[in-house]
Amino acid sequence: MATIRDVAREAGLSTGTISKALSNPDKISKKNLAKVQSAIAKLNYKPNMLAQKFRSKRSNTIVVMVPDIANLFFANVISGVETVAQAAGFSVLLGDTKDSVAREKQFINMVETRLADGLINLRPHRPNDALLPKEDVLSVAASSCENTPSYSVRIDNVGAMHKVVSYLLSQGHKRIGVITGLKENPHTIDRLNGYKKALEEADIEYDQAIVIEGDFNYWSGLSAAEQFCKMDNRPTAICSFNDEMAIAAIKGFNDKGLKIPQDISVTGFDDMEVSKYAIPTLTTVSQPAAKIGERSAELLFSLIKGEPPALVEHILPYEFIIRESTAPPKK
Repeated sequence: MATIRDVAREAGLSTGTISKALSNPDKISKKNLAKVQSAIAKLNYKPNMLAQKFRSKRSNTIVVMVPDIANLFFANVISGVETVAQAAGFSVLLGDTKDSVAREKQFINMVETRLADGLINLRPHRPNDALLPKEDVLSVAASSCENTPSYSVRIDNVGAMHKVVSYLLSQGHKRIGVITGLKENPHTIDRLNGYKKALEEADIEYDQAIVIEGDFNYWSGLSAAEQFCKMDNRPTAICSFNDEMAIAAIKGFNDKGLKIPQDISVTGFDDMEVSKYAIPTLTTVSQPAAKIGERSAELLFSLIKGEPPALVEHILPYEFIIRESTAPPKK
């Protein structure tokens, strides 16, 4: 098995130059880098990564903490993180916390003990039980919420939901129901604030009776549809706080003999791939999930390099997409 000395001999360079080429290729000339790469290929050299990490005092690994690994939106964010991490020569360790603070502590400890160099947290900041930010842990909050006290990447959830509700109001809907996420979830709070703001501007009183708590999962969307169908004064439109619950609600309404959007309009949030192919196709807010992941990783790698970004909060643009699941209410 070839050693680093064999590579140095073959390339006609010092072992120090070979080591630098492996750990910081940008720090050596293109000419010498080409020599190193040629020698490595010829000798089929396999670097001792563990030794390199020990010398550099870096693990070349980052942790991504995700509260629900089955959530398709989070999967797209993680894909964006992976793209940037791979280009930077870093591995990504996925931490499925199941929204458990105890599990979060375990993954944060990996950074504290130098088993990982930094962390991206996909759970939005909740002041009552937040473990981050922490002084000795380099971290970025991805898909975060308003008032996150650390480096963060998000969209304007308040503005996005305000736009959805304003559109439904412009279509003539006045009784607009909601399927929220869990009430303590910061995304729920931000989106509900956007909903309330749009109603207030239209001089429509907020009605708690048509606001049903979900949990961002399919079954809560089905359950919400059933509850709406039992109401004497059923809403003419429903805003769901994610696409998964919206698509489930459409099925629930169909099962009760209601047609979408003729009998009731439905909107989602996230623009998952399946939303383009739902029957009917889903009006929704498109979040740039992969871009959120990419930007979060870029911020984290800047922190790891000791180059703190000047901008702490990064708000990316969203898009409101009108499809077939919404229409003016019946007269």
